[in-house]
Amino acid sequence: MNRRHSKLTDWGLRQISTQEGDTILDVGCGGGRTVNKLAAAANLGVVYGIDYAEESVAAARRVNEQLMKQGRVEIRQASVSQLPFADNRFDLVTAVETHFWWQDIAAGMQEVFRVLKPGGSMAIIAEFYNGGKHAKYVDRLSKWTTMAILDVDQHKALFSSAGFIDVQVVEQRAKGWIFGIGTKPF
Repeated sequence: MNRRHSKLTDWGLRQISTQEGDTILDVGCGGGRTVNKLAAAANLGVVYGIDYAEESVAAARRVNEQLMKQGRVEIRQASVSQLPFADNRFDLVTAVETHFWWQDIAAGMQEVFRVLKPGGSMAIIAEFYNGGKHAKYVDRLSKWTTMAILDVDQHKALFSSAGFIDVQVVEQRAKGWIFGIGTKPF
């Protein structure tokens, strides 16, 4: 997954303003490559990654071993539905290829909102949504999986319903990619 999603991740991360000292959370960190990229961008900050899968946590820890020894990265096993962090802790929260698998996507967004600092941002990056190149598979996947396959307007509403402002959703229709971002108000 690290290699397969690298171009998508890079495309999405280019649209985010990251500061050197940011404290960042990557929800559903998988193999840990996004955590590594975020740590490079916030080179004076700390990046946390969470994943509910024990195997993913182990892989992310291997990929980020040096950064963990330096105290710049921390990887935990956890779920977006119960983030093990205090309120108002993060400058940025990312979810790359994960939000559509959350058990309760609206509750997950509320939990992300809770841990973001006022003025902090939440970014969703995915290569699949109801629209774009892969739209023809939505009906089939809806029957076979528990994926929350949202269209552009539903993504915007997801952010707005959780309390985010300045919501933007960008499509890369030819590739089937989507990027959404919202800010927690001050």
